[in-house]
Amino acid sequence: MTNILSVNTVRFVVLLLLQVLIFSNINFLGYINPHVYILFILLFPVKNNRMTIIFLSFLIGLSIDMFLDTGGINAGASVLIAYIRPAALKFSFGALYDHQSINFNTTELGQNITYISILTVIHHFTYFTLETFNFSKILLILQNTLYSSIFTILLCVLITIIFSRKKKK
Repeated sequence: MTNILSVNTVRFVVLLLLQVLIFSNINFLGYINPHVYILFILLFPVKNNRMTIIFLSFLIGLSIDMFLDTGGINAGASVLIAYIRPAALKFSFGALYDHQSINFNTTELGQNITYISILTVIHHFTYFTLETFNFSKILLILQNTLYSSIFTILLCVLITIIFSRKKKK
C-alpha cells in the first residue's frame, strides 16, 4: 500500500513540475500546448475511492493554475475528466473494468490509446472552451483542441510506453 502511495506521490510531483517548467512553455505554431499532467489522472489506480481521484485532480489542476496564473481552467478540466473517468474506463476496457483488474502496464496498446484519447480530447475541449469562453470562436477552440490533443496523446503514449514495466515471459 505504501508503495502505491509513494509511486502516486512521486508521479504527482514530477508531472506537476514537468508541466510547469517544460510543457507549459511549449507553444508551437500558436496551437500546440501539451498538457501531460493529465497522465496523473489517467494512470491513477482504479480500485481507489472515486472522491480521492476527484480531489487529487482538483489539487493538481489548481496547483498548475496557481503556477501559470490561469484562473482555475486546469482545475475545472481536470475535475471533469476525473468525474467521467469511470465511463471512459468502461468504454475502453470493458470487462476488465467491471472486475476492477485493470493494469495499465499489461493491457493492450490499442485500449490504452483509446482511453488516453477520449479523456485527453474531453480535457482539451473543456480547457480551451473555458480559456476562450466565447462560442463564436468555436473554430479556434476546435483547432486548439485538435492540435494540442494530438500532441498530448503522442507524448502520453510515449511516456507510458517508456515507463511501462511489462513482465517478460
